[in-house]
Amino acid sequence: MNITVVCDVLGEPNNGTSIAAYNLINTLKSKGHNVNVLCPDELKKGEPGYFVLPHLSFGVFNSYVAKNGVSLAKFDLEIVDKACKNADVIHVMMPFSAGHMAAVYAHEHHIPLSAGFHVQAENITSHIFAMNSEGINAYAYKRLNKSVYQYCDSIHFPTKFIQEYVKKYNIKADSEYVISNGVNQDIFYPHYVKKPKAYEDRFVILMSGRYSKEKNQQMLIKAVGRSKYNAQIQLIFAGDGPQKKNLFVLSERVLVNRPLFTLCSREKLSEVINYSDLYVHTSKIEIEAISCLEAISCGLVPLISDSPRSATSHFALLDKSKFKFNSVKDLKNKIEYWIEHPQEKQLARDKYIEFGKQFDFNRCMDEMEKMLVEVATKYGKNKI
Repeated sequence: MNITVVCDVLGEPNNGTSIAAYNLINTLKSKGHNVNVLCPDELKKGEPGYFVLPHLSFGVFNSYVAKNGVSLAKFDLEIVDKACKNADVIHVMMPFSAGHMAAVYAHEHHIPLSAGFHVQAENITSHIFAMNSEGINAYAYKRLNKSVYQYCDSIHFPTKFIQEYVKKYNIKADSEYVISNGVNQDIFYPHYVKKPKAYEDRFVILMSGRYSKEKNQQMLIKAVGRSKYNAQIQLIFAGDGPQKKNLFVLSERVLVNRPLFTLCSREKLSEVINYSDLYVHTSKIEIEAISCLEAISCGLVPLISDSPRSATSHFALLDKSKFKFNSVKDLKNKIEYWIEHPQEKQLARDKYIEFGKQFDFNRCMDEMEKMLVEVATKYGKNKI
């Protein structure tokens, strides 16, 4: 089958959306499908199967856009046509400029179209300090729908939470699929890793993911800063992003031990997870949080914000694995609880390992392939 995957964000596999895109592309190729990739990633120029759109320039704001991991594409019908014209199905990863071009092309050429819902409006409005404005968020969802989802035969939702959440914004399709992006459990699995010598007497708390406003990492720093165990706690933030400097400055002010800010390979991240003592997830907004599922799959007990705009709290199996949204005090108290109850944490570990098995990457990718075949068959001019 000929499949075109459209990625407004690709680049290095250092964020959830890029990782999900690479996983899908590589899996489909391994299953024998012919895969074209339409993207604005200049590093892919010349690679077989990649069709690279030029960048849309934002002038003085180019550096800010780049810091946020987005390379918006400039319209080029010739490149879009080359990438999409022979497709049995087109799958859009994100509802930005490249996704919009491909969606319109699919609509005009009667090619079956599916799209993933990997971006909440709040991920966008947080950059203009309007994340909590219902009116502005509603307008942003309307624009996302107009850009891509109104053209879709099918929408892929990584969680049931986000499928239900966007119904009030009239984002829907004739066919809808709820499929996790999946965790590669050949990499993320429970195994013993000795703590680095510098951390061997410390309680290591990990949070992985992009350093951004909506991820809310500063809350974890503040909670540890107020804890009676401040001097015993070592924070690790695995990722990168525009808030790095702000997080560093706050850490210098309130923490006894300087956190480790690191961008590491998937294999190295698995090692860090397996020597850590607790995983904390403070995000205000989250569609799935593969980073949290990776930790759970390794048996690392999570402590997750119960934000009403985040799916991640649904992964908490215990009351003590959730803390009140935006409550530094409750987060501090729950961290101290897990430090003081190591035997209970060990019992919880086994529960999370079992729970994580359902997110096995291979099973999820089988479901994604099945979805694309069904969309191509149901909505294509010719049965496949």
